[in-house]
Amino acid sequence: MTKSLCGSTRLLDIGGVPYLMPLVDKTKLYDLGQMVALAELPGAFILGAGAGSSRVAGVNCEMMPNATTPTSPSPTPTTSSPGLNLTYIAKVSKQDGSCVLERFQSLESGPLANLLACEGKPGKVLEIKAKYRTGEKNFVSCMREVLGSHYGEKPVALGGVFQIVSGKAKLHVMPEFSEKPLNSNEDVNQWLRFYDMSAPLTCLSVFISKDPGLDLRVEHTHCFSEHGEGGHYHYDVTPGEVEYHAHYVLAERLYRIDRPKKTHQIGRD
Repeated sequence: MTKSLCGSTRLLDIGGVPYLMPLVDKTKLYDLGQMVALAELPGAFILGAGAGSSRVAGVNCEMMPNATTPTSPSPTPTTSSPGLNLTYIAKVSKQDGSCVLERFQSLESGPLANLLACEGKPGKVLEIKAKYRTGEKNFVSCMREVLGSHYGEKPVALGGVFQIVSGKAKLHVMPEFSEKPLNSNEDVNQWLRFYDMSAPLTCLSVFISKDPGLDLRVEHTHCFSEHGEGGHYHYDVTPGEVEYHAHYVLAERLYRIDRPKKTHQIGRD
């Protein structure tokens, strides 16, 4: 992590899965510095999960934004961040199909991104520790559904980071864009590349207890590590040994940016 999580906290839901499938719209590229400026917080610290810019990376990829954005964003997309940037991307090796994790200095994302933005100040956070999964839901879904059952129709949005301290988790990495339309979740799962990845994993996460009618992605988490593994988090695969340690903050505001006019529920897992 680069900074603390507090100060004018916002959740940003940018673009969306309908820009990625059934077929990708490659024109959907977002300068995340410009996005936080639209959310009235230029220069924000950001973290979260998204699709990386294929224009910059040269290939479709998973993005783990973790950076300080410029206080005066460029009017045109930039290929690098002038601030502190610890962002990663994960992509599929064209040689052997393995996961390739690497640093990414750009603040440009692809067709979708889900971010926590804040002033990067220290403050009060929610600390959550859990061990030994006993049910079917993943760590994030459990928290989201508990909040949903308590607050009902009132949306509660959180963003933050958690460590998978021990055990393994199932993650996916997107390969190159599909030339065949992805019209079902089965199509999507056949296209994605899945891996069982080992702790320790650092996971950047945002979720909201209820979509208030804005076609939101209600949870999205991407992970990275110091041992070359990372991607989109689904669930742990070692329930008897897994351990989580999380820090989240409550979002004060929610911004929906470039909402797709045509939508669907495919590929939202």
